[in-house]
Amino acid sequence: MELIGFPFTATDWSTVPERRMPGEHGEVTSRVREFGGVRVRRVDYSAGYVADHWCRKGHVLYVLAGELVTTLDDGRVVVTGPGCSYQVADGAEAHRSSAPKGASLLIVD
Repeated sequence: MELIGFPFTATDWSTVPERRMPGEHGEVTSRVREFGGVRVRRVDYSAGYVADHWCRKGHVLYVLAGELVTTLDDGRVVVTGPGCSYQVADGAEAHRSSAPKGASLLIVD
C-alpha cells in the first residue's frame, strides 16, 4: 500500500454520511473516506449480521467493539475481538464476515 497524494487529514466520523446495506442476515452501516487510492471505512455490523458474499479484497481490519467472526474458504474460522486486527492481501484467502453479537470496525483497503 502506498499512501501518497493527500495532505494530513483528521476525520470526525460522525460527520461522514452513512450508508446502510443489507447482508444475508442483518445489515452493515458504513462511513467511507477515500484518500488517494486508499479507502478508509468505519463499519458497524448489526447483531446477527452475515455477509451476503465471499470477499477476495485485501484489508487491514481493526475491531473497535464487539466480535467479528470470519470464515475462510478453507474452512478456518477466526474470531476477532476488540483491540485485535487481521490483515489479508488482495486475492488471498476468500473470507466471509459475520457478527452474531454485532461489531464496530475500522477497515483500510
